[in-house]
Amino acid sequence: MKYITTLDGKEYSIEIIDAHHVAIDGRVQEVDFESISGQPVFSLIVDGKSYESYVYETEEGWQVLTRGRQYNLTVEDEREKRLRAAAGSGVAESGEYHLKAPMPGLVVSIPVKEGDKVEKGQVLVILESMKMQNELKSPKAGVVGRIRVKQGETVEQRQALLSVQ
Repeated sequence: MKYITTLDGKEYSIEIIDAHHVAIDGRVQEVDFESISGQPVFSLIVDGKSYESYVYETEEGWQVLTRGRQYNLTVEDEREKRLRAAAGSGVAESGEYHLKAPMPGLVVSIPVKEGDKVEKGQVLVILESMKMQNELKSPKAGVVGRIRVKQGETVEQRQALLSVQ
């Protein structure tokens, strides 16, 4: 089955060939993807290179945190994409977005304050987890709403950190 994955506004065609091979935009890659102890932490090996990733579902799609960078993405099979296109619905950049912690950690910094205008991709929160600092970025332009955490506070996975309107 083929899937269409949208990452930062760019679409990728993903085809699962077998348990250890996927084609990304027609380019076949050898992969190994395993959950670690039933947690949202995954070991990912792509063409012999190892990555540790945190993956969890959100209302908007999926969030993947790997190598200190957070990615917001959507995944649809070809049928879902055709149905959505026929219905005329697109990905809305309007409405309120709630930034949630992708994993438990310590809030190192919040470089924005309530009422600040932010651009898509701007860092909203720096979260430290497993001795690594992760920049959590805004998926859209907007205005920072309520900030629900403070610098130095420990947060749980999926805890709301702030909102962008």
